[in-house]
Amino acid sequence: MAKNILIVGGGLAGTIVANGLCRQLAPQLRSGEVVITMLGTTETHMYQPGLLYVPFGRIREHELFRDQRKVLDRRVIFHVDPAKHIEVAKNQVSTEGGRTLKYDYLVLATGSRIMPQSIPGMAEGAHWFYDLEGARKLRDALSKFEGGKIIVNANAPHKCPVAPLEVTFMLYDYFKGKGLLDKCEITYTYPIGRLHALEPVALWAKPEFDRLGIKYETFFNTEKVDPEAKTITSAEGVTMPYDLLVTIPPHQGAQVIVDSELGKGGWVPTNTKTLHRDGSTNVFVVGDTTNIPISKAGSTAHFEADVLIDNLASLLTENRMARDYDGKVFCFIETGTSTGTYVWFNYTTPPNPGPPSQMVHWFKLAYNRLYWLSAKGLL
Repeated sequence: MAKNILIVGGGLAGTIVANGLCRQLAPQLRSGEVVITMLGTTETHMYQPGLLYVPFGRIREHELFRDQRKVLDRRVIFHVDPAKHIEVAKNQVSTEGGRTLKYDYLVLATGSRIMPQSIPGMAEGAHWFYDLEGARKLRDALSKFEGGKIIVNANAPHKCPVAPLEVTFMLYDYFKGKGLLDKCEITYTYPIGRLHALEPVALWAKPEFDRLGIKYETFFNTEKVDPEAKTITSAEGVTMPYDLLVTIPPHQGAQVIVDSELGKGGWVPTNTKTLHRDGSTNVFVVGDTTNIPISKAGSTAHFEADVLIDNLASLLTENRMARDYDGKVFCFIETGTSTGTYVWFNYTTPPNPGPPSQMVHWFKLAYNRLYWLSAKGLL
């Protein structure tokens, strides 16, 4: 009997896992001992980090997309048929299209989604760049903006944790380039008592903001937005007016995770080292879907996927796990439209951002081009 590996989710994490397994299990796939199936929600694969550049005209929309079937190894059976219910007790997944798929090993890579509608007035009164429609609207708003109060409002939880800082620095450079900086006041809000969840990053960002004259309001947990009055109010009782509100909306996991009762908010309880779903030996979780308290970022998904590939291949060929995930994360940080820095860290080593440079910015732009090799598991 063939061993069936079912991957639920066609984003970066699921795609890297599928492609990596095809390489490591090539003989088993060829003989029919192993079958790899993926359930996706769309025919198209999107490079999500590229959305940050859309509002500033720094990337063309077509560069963000590829045909998912061309990104995937041809040996992967790919269905555009979203999972509807996951029954781990029965080792099966039912889909919206009426399929019922049995599995020997399940990989949950269902990702995350923005939820601006969860905060009153946010969907109507704010702009964001976490989906293409939002990035387009922000691009249009920036092109018409002639000055005023800009608020960059970060909400938790959210993916790509340095993105609020990046968009703030990029807005500063954008308005400077348009000659509008003396007509603009930029204020950054964050829900805890510093500028970022990672303390070393917060300690690095504060003097950078002070140097540029960017204001900030911490302990700001958004309670509501009033689109007519153009104000944003926190649960702590602070109300601020704005002319342009750029928000990082709160995120949740996939609805199928909630409906299948696999994790509160769509985040699946996950072993931090083995990436097993808590309570399962044949269900693995990767990428944004985990509840591991580290950054929900593309590099996190990539490093987790690499470990998962080794472990699944080892289980199928040697009946043993290969190695643990050490919490490794690497993030570029755009510090404007022409400079950048980066952080890397793991469970035991904290991040340590270096001085921004043009070279690191160009490295980030180069990675934007190399992403597709990463998704194919070649990088």
